[in-house]
Amino acid sequence: MHLFSSSLYLTTIIIGASTMSPEIENHLEMGKKLLSQGQYQDALSHYHAAVDGDPNNYMTYFRRATVYLAIGRSKSALPDLAKVIELKPDFIQARSQRANVLMKQGKLAEARLDYESVLKINPENEELKANLDSIGAIEEAIKTAEQLKDGGDAENAIQWLSRPIELCPWDPKLRIMRSECYLAMGDYIKAMGDMRSITKLVNDPTEAHYKLSTLHYQMGELDEALREVRECLKLDPDHKLCYPHYKTLKKLDKQFKDGDRAMEEGRFDDALDKYRAALKTEPTLHHYVVRSKTQICNALYKLGQLEEAFTACTEAIEEDEFNIDALCDRAEIYITREQYDEAIGDYQKAKQVEGHPQKVEEGFNRAQKLLKQSQKRDYYKILGVKRTATKNQILKAYRKLAVKWHPDRYKGEDKKMAEKKFIEVAAAKEVLSDDEKRQKFDNGEDPLDPEGQQGGGGWNFHQGGFPFGGGGGGGGNGGPFQFKFHFG
Repeated sequence: MHLFSSSLYLTTIIIGASTMSPEIENHLEMGKKLLSQGQYQDALSHYHAAVDGDPNNYMTYFRRATVYLAIGRSKSALPDLAKVIELKPDFIQARSQRANVLMKQGKLAEARLDYESVLKINPENEELKANLDSIGAIEEAIKTAEQLKDGGDAENAIQWLSRPIELCPWDPKLRIMRSECYLAMGDYIKAMGDMRSITKLVNDPTEAHYKLSTLHYQMGELDEALREVRECLKLDPDHKLCYPHYKTLKKLDKQFKDGDRAMEEGRFDDALDKYRAALKTEPTLHHYVVRSKTQICNALYKLGQLEEAFTACTEAIEEDEFNIDALCDRAEIYITREQYDEAIGDYQKAKQVEGHPQKVEEGFNRAQKLLKQSQKRDYYKILGVKRTATKNQILKAYRKLAVKWHPDRYKGEDKKMAEKKFIEVAAAKEVLSDDEKRQKFDNGEDPLDPEGQQGGGGWNFHQGGFPFGGGGGGGGNGGPFQFKFHFG
């Protein structure tokens, strides 16, 4: 159905026998030329001048209405079309156009009157007949949609509203009704699509902007929520709903941004404070609770507060079982506890998320290597230190064990066992006191394992690795001593 004739067609209507001054004729001619070139604002300027110069010329109003319709300003076109009809009641083109505009605006009763008036003069116009006939169907569809909506059948109400909205796209009431149905179905995206249309259709769109802001907020889209509520405040700075809503959004946005900046700068304590404050500001909405708890988990992990971090990460995962960042952080905490199966489980969960980052694959592979490694020899266990031990703690533990298991000092009978223990302690010290070798070990690779070394090399005993004078050991009086290893 074509509710509007071509704008170019409208500009070709012959003005008739009315007498116009050359100046008015020039404005109309320039307006027509500019309109055909798509220069609507310039055309509009000439038509304004024509109306001002001859306010009783119906064609000046009609031409200006044509431009208004071409640029989508139907509300401005209606007064001009009404003036045309007042000045020339038998000008059916103006009445037809007004009927079409009224129908698109959902003013069906007024549109019906205009269509009927035109058809009395031109009863053979099939297009106008079709438009008039459709009004009854539109009214019936709207009535059915209202009944279905009131009865809780939002899905079918939406179906019945489709045709009325197609034929009356400028009627905000229909959009409001359908947006409410979409909300009832939990389809926020489509509800927001109708609400954006409403902001352009109503004289006061503040409420529509507020609803859009609240929906964006509930969906976790804080930036978009702020943008919409600012549009509301541009129209009414003291709006009773938008102003307090804006204050809450602004506060939460600042807390998150300050926390993120602190994390980037390595100020993890400050970041932790900001994320905890954000959780107090918004303790209920899922998206923000997950975000706060995830960041708290990460900040605590970066601070080395692993027990608290583990609890925070678990809470974040309980909110969102596929929370990649929290799963990765908790997996790393499991690794420090040497709970490799659990770490692998968290990484496997994270791997299920489509498009997961590379750190998930890397962490998963490393956890598998560490599990395999733990089934062989674990240098941390040999020295009896934690994976988070400092180099000084490692060396202190080594010296203590080296003295205990040194064959020359070992008081037990099983010298072979003491030699074996001593070699293990020395190997552990060599790996864990060397930053590069320790990093390899932490990544699941034993740098002293001949099977893991290209070329088949393994660990060689270095006398310089011992903390005793003379490079080999020490005598009973603290002096140098020599020690030989016996194998076989």
